[in-house]
Amino acid sequence: MEKNILLFPVFLLLWIPYTKAQSQAVTNEQRAKALQEAIYKHLYNSSTQLFIQTNVPAKNHNLHADLWGLCAMIQAANEMEALDPAQAYMPPVVKAIDQYYDPAPPAPGFASYVMKERQEDRYYDDNQWIGIAYMDAYRRNKQPAYLDGGRMIYTFMMTGYDTVSGGGLYWREKDLTTKNTCSNGPGILLALQLYAATQQKGYLDTALLLYTWTNRHLQAGNGVYWDAIKPLQHRIDSATYTYNTGTMLEANVKLYRLTKEKRYLREAQRIAAGSYDHFIKTGKLGTAYWFNAVLLRGYEALYQIDKNNKYLKAMQEYADHVWEKERNEQHLVGRKPEKELLAQAGMLEIYARLARLKIQ
Repeated sequence: MEKNILLFPVFLLLWIPYTKAQSQAVTNEQRAKALQEAIYKHLYNSSTQLFIQTNVPAKNHNLHADLWGLCAMIQAANEMEALDPAQAYMPPVVKAIDQYYDPAPPAPGFASYVMKERQEDRYYDDNQWIGIAYMDAYRRNKQPAYLDGGRMIYTFMMTGYDTVSGGGLYWREKDLTTKNTCSNGPGILLALQLYAATQQKGYLDTALLLYTWTNRHLQAGNGVYWDAIKPLQHRIDSATYTYNTGTMLEANVKLYRLTKEKRYLREAQRIAAGSYDHFIKTGKLGTAYWFNAVLLRGYEALYQIDKNNKYLKAMQEYADHVWEKERNEQHLVGRKPEKELLAQAGMLEIYARLARLKIQ
């Protein structure tokens, strides 16, 4: 009996590190592939070739997902192809997105819901996120269809520009009440991607126009970005979200790459430091997985220039926490019983990016 009592604490000391090591042995690539499989098992309808909003039918207000979830899914699919080039992850998502295509004037774009089921509003940011993913894919594989898609979306987004409040893009078609960082930040990125691909100066001019306006009206003093300006009330919506700061961080890095002007790199580093203090040190990342994936895009872009892995390591710690504490037995993530497509795609992008980066 005494021998057993003496051995028990030794057994505990050996067992605890072993289980922790088992947990850490699951790589980001394995996580990404498990989540990819779970999405197609629980949030995809193979008969319609469309995605579903959540895995709990009672929580779904439509038969299929809103376009926003596919905006996240197409970028995640691009990152999966970058990680595993032998696989074609994007085509099924493109087929789904095509079912949201709305040719209505003044320019074709993608509606916020499946066109054959119901006609809905068109959001400039939804379209831009898709355009960004298409241009990322074009940079990898040079397939003309992705460049054509990026150009189409650029044309559509520019129908949302006017000089009210000094310029800027509206958030939603026919809604003149709000101009948001989430429609201007990704608009800058899409314009810069098109400039990099075509060398047509008009795209760079647009990017700089939107960049100047966004900084003038929507940047907070600490480097992060407010959500929106309300032109009719001359009022700022001062909410801060990680994705808004992420797009402007990445925009500065892209501008540095394209122009070689050091001020853009300095600004990118200032924004990264401000976002770290504002969101990460304060524990504000939360379960906005897709918003955080967009912030990670900015951190990755900056890392490729200055090789400072501080921000990527913080995102790896966050990704570890989500896998350990916020994942169910189906390998879907989130704290609520219903698991949204948007959230799953956001974490899929995060795991795929981190797997490719292999940050130590």
